[in-house]
Amino acid sequence: MDAREKITVVILTLNEARHIRECIQAARQVADKIIISDSFSTDGTPEIARAEGAIVLEREFDNYANQRNSALEAVDTPWVFFVDADERVTPELAKEVLQVIEDERYAGWWVPRYNYIVGRLIRGGGWYPDYQLRLLRREHASYDPTREVHEVVQLRGQAGYLKEHLIHYNYESWQRFHAKQKRYAALEARVLRKQGIQPKPYTYISMPIREFWRRFVTLRGYQDGYYGFKLAALLAWYTFVTYWYVGKVG
Repeated sequence: MDAREKITVVILTLNEARHIRECIQAARQVADKIIISDSFSTDGTPEIARAEGAIVLEREFDNYANQRNSALEAVDTPWVFFVDADERVTPELAKEVLQVIEDERYAGWWVPRYNYIVGRLIRGGGWYPDYQLRLLRREHASYDPTREVHEVVQLRGQAGYLKEHLIHYNYESWQRFHAKQKRYAALEARVLRKQGIQPKPYTYISMPIREFWRRFVTLRGYQDGYYGFKLAALLAWYTFVTYWYVGKVG
């Protein structure tokens, strides 16, 4: 069996018409079989994907873990490579992926990412190397259903680390950054409520300060100058928003 026949690329989408064609074309360097798990997009994403030869499955979105687990059930190849619509597989990464899947010691591989935020490559603040466990042996992987946002792979076996990168066009504008962070805050708040967490009065101050310090100082966001400061401050703000959501409903 040719190495490319051992892999299915899975892409989760919701209104990704601006990205999906280039994403699929880049992903074809790794595999012919590409599955789109779409959450009923209204901007033509499924039609573009089908025109590019991808298999489109539609599922109402509830959370990221369930979305990925549902997509895994549709995969019938030994390996699955999860790629986001705003990510691109480079030729160098494709070559490395096709090599490492022949190594029987590993059940999965962590992939580093270059994150571009509003057109700028960000190196500090936790944005690099930003390893993602995306290349998985199908029969050895699932997603923790209790982690609804920032999902976690449950891998039965050893994971290695790739050298080549995914290119991640993370946020094209600050408007998109705010929209996604609001969505993440709401999802994270739901998880915290399920865990029975109730914020104390000081939590609304202490947690944002902790997040800013972690991003800007501990993770060296300062090396990105103004961008690093802005990103640390915004993520601190959305930490506040998360706990505000928890306290408001609780």
